[in-house]
Amino acid sequence: MANGGPVEHGFPHLETVRAAVTALYKRLSYDTIHQFAASVPPVDVTFCDTDDLHLGTQRVARELVRHYRLPDARMIVAFREMEHAAHVELAAGPEYFVELNDRFRTHRRDIGAALAHEIMHVYLHRLDLSFPGTRDNEILTDTATTYLGAGWLLLDAYREDAASSQKLGYLTPEEFGYVLAKRSLVFGEDPSVWFTSAEAYTAYVRGRERALHDGRQPPLTAAGWAGRRRYARDRRHAQDRGHGEDHRPAAASDPPYAFAPDPRGPLRVTFPCPTCHQRIRVPVKGRVRARCGLCRTVLECDT
Repeated sequence: MANGGPVEHGFPHLETVRAAVTALYKRLSYDTIHQFAASVPPVDVTFCDTDDLHLGTQRVARELVRHYRLPDARMIVAFREMEHAAHVELAAGPEYFVELNDRFRTHRRDIGAALAHEIMHVYLHRLDLSFPGTRDNEILTDTATTYLGAGWLLLDAYREDAASSQKLGYLTPEEFGYVLAKRSLVFGEDPSVWFTSAEAYTAYVRGRERALHDGRQPPLTAAGWAGRRRYARDRRHAQDRGHGEDHRPAAASDPPYAFAPDPRGPLRVTFPCPTCHQRIRVPVKGRVRARCGLCRTVLECDT
C-alpha cells in the first residue's frame, strides 16, 4: 500500500502479468473463466460512511465470496495497525481470518478493494495456483482479482495529487488498467463507468492503449505498416538461414514473434496470443486463420 509515498508507474511487471493471465486460463479453463463475464457491481460493494464498520465489512466480504464462488468460505474480518493494506491467514477452512489496516476505519470506501485482493488469495489457495516468490505471487493475485471481475476496485482506490497519494496492490495503476482492458476486450465490459477516481480513469486509458497494442503485432493482420515491413524483413532473413536453429530477430526492442524451422513442411512462426499470451505456432504461407487452443480466440494472420 502506497500511503502518501511515491507511486510507481508504467509497465515494469508486464511479463509476469501476462504469465499470470496464461496461468489462469490453464488452471481454470475457458469455460470457468467465462463464468466471470460480469464484474462485481458497485452496488454490491459500496461502503458508506454511515454504515456500521464491522457489519458493513462483513457484508462486502460476503458479496466478494459470492462473486468468487466460494460458498463455504466464511470470512472473519478484524482491523489492526500494520504496514500493508491487509493480510489473510490461509488455512484449511471453513473460516478464513482477514486483517485490514486500521487506515480503513476512516477510509471505508476502499475496504472492498482490500478485501477483493485478500479473498482472491483464498480462491487461488483452493486452486493450488501460485507463483514462486512473494512478489510474483502477489502480482498473480492482483492479476487474477482484476481479470475475474473485482480488480476495478483496486484501481479505483488509486488517488494521487501534489500533496498526497494512495495505491493498493502490487501492480502499477497502468498495469491494472492493462488487465482491465484485456478483460474488457474479452467480455465487452466498460469498467471506466465505475471509477470515482480521475487518476484511475487516466491509468485505465493508458493501460488500454498497451492492451490494444498487443493485438496490432505481426503476424496479425491488424499490425501497422512499420510492423509488417519489419516482419517481412525478419521472415526473409529466417528463410535465408534455411533449416537451422530457431530464429528470433535481435534488436534493441525484440518483436514478440520468432521463426522456427520445420523439417516436415514450411517455415513456422510463433507468437503470443493477444488474449491469453499462450504462444501460437503457424506455418509461414501467407494468410492464415489460427485458433488459440487455450482461450479459443480466432486470429487473422498474414504470415
